[in-house]
Amino acid sequence: MLIRPPERSRRVLLVDDDPTVITTFLRMLNLEGFAVRCAGDAETGLREAAAFRPDAILLDLRMPLVDGLDFLRRLRGDEHIAHTPVAIVTGDYFAEDTLGDILRSLGATIHFKPLWLDDLIPLVRQLVDGVKT
Repeated sequence: MLIRPPERSRRVLLVDDDPTVITTFLRMLNLEGFAVRCAGDAETGLREAAAFRPDAILLDLRMPLVDGLDFLRRLRGDEHIAHTPVAIVTGDYFAEDTLGDILRSLGATIHFKPLWLDDLIPLVRQLVDGVKT
């Protein structure tokens, strides 16, 4: 009888300055078996991304000091984590008009808050499995 080793948990990094979003997404992803790390700002998120090497990143667009766009540009400039799938999750409904093309050219998809469980889990699964959304 062949016994398969347990599949490793897929790693997800959450980068958002809103503690409520972090707490909510963290709980939902943990319940689905994802290994999750969180960062409340872009600088911490970049350090976490380099250390944790996530399979996917959920990134807020509007954060103080370094915003999601600058985070994404710097992430893409690091050869070790440059190809990490990223979903921008934002409450800025004008982002699609002003930044949509730039974000997509950097390999990110855009999704708008609120993001419910029925949307979040399939999105993260698509990201970690390398499926375009």
